[in-house]
Amino acid sequence: ESPCSIYEFGDKCEATPGACTDKWPTGGVFKDSTCDMSSGSPKCWRCSPPRFALDWRFAVSFFVFLWNNAFNIALGQILIAMAVSFWFFSQNKRSDFVVVKGVKTIFRYHIGTVAFGSFIVALVEFIRYLMKYFEKQAAAQKNRVMVLLLKCLQCCIWCFEKCIKFLNKNAYIQTSLMGTNFCVSAKKAFFLILRNALRFATVAVLGNAIRCIGFLCIMSSTGCVGYLLLREMHPDVSPFMPLVMMLICGYVVANLFMNVFGLAVDTCLQCFLVVEEMGLEEFGGCVPQDLSNFVNSQVSPQDKPAEGK
Repeated sequence: ESPCSIYEFGDKCEATPGACTDKWPTGGVFKDSTCDMSSGSPKCWRCSPPRFALDWRFAVSFFVFLWNNAFNIALGQILIAMAVSFWFFSQNKRSDFVVVKGVKTIFRYHIGTVAFGSFIVALVEFIRYLMKYFEKQAAAQKNRVMVLLLKCLQCCIWCFEKCIKFLNKNAYIQTSLMGTNFCVSAKKAFFLILRNALRFATVAVLGNAIRCIGFLCIMSSTGCVGYLLLREMHPDVSPFMPLVMMLICGYVVANLFMNVFGLAVDTCLQCFLVVEEMGLEEFGGCVPQDLSNFVNSQVSPQDKPAEGK
């Protein structure tokens, strides 16, 4: 406890001002009914503990939460990639149960890949939140320079985190295609993107455009149908708040659906590139002609990778 608070000045205070609030989470200050007279001057202010405390137990629990969240996201990504890969190379696309095959393959062979990739993402996220904790400590100590430096560092870590997540997603696609471990798949995905940067950029631009159109269509149709139903069923009730909730639900559904669509497009592109680069003539019939013509039109003949490379 401290003999004085941040509000005391002059002769009344014999300790460092702000002793109760120099750490984050900050505690409170209260005036005790019984003053300490041992030093000859009254000391009536005391520090109250903060409402919550962050220690190593919280850090471990928080890291486990981040890892579980990243693991669930990675598992969903590799499930979609595996199902699309099975579908792409299937000769009978309408009757094969590609989702069941994908689930069995992943849980039998690739669950370690998912765990390792999600661990890397969780570690980077944990470091970013740790920098946020240090920023709060610096702000509590009124160190503006350190606060600014930590904000810049968090921005750099955030950019690195986005790159890691993008590479992880493509690594899971490579794992679905080639059956390799995480490190090998990440390396293959990185160099595949470098060799076909123009193709990936073109598909990314068109994918984002289609993603925006999908968001608008799903949300607008949800809002219109919801408005018509409300006016017919409850004409005397204001439709504003129900429409807001419907639009929020429409946004969530659109986000989930378009994320699946985007990952499926990326997987189909990598499947096509695998067929092209490895010269898999026996699977040439699996590639839709429209897809082949579109992708080939984005690259000049001299820039195309050699077969069998």
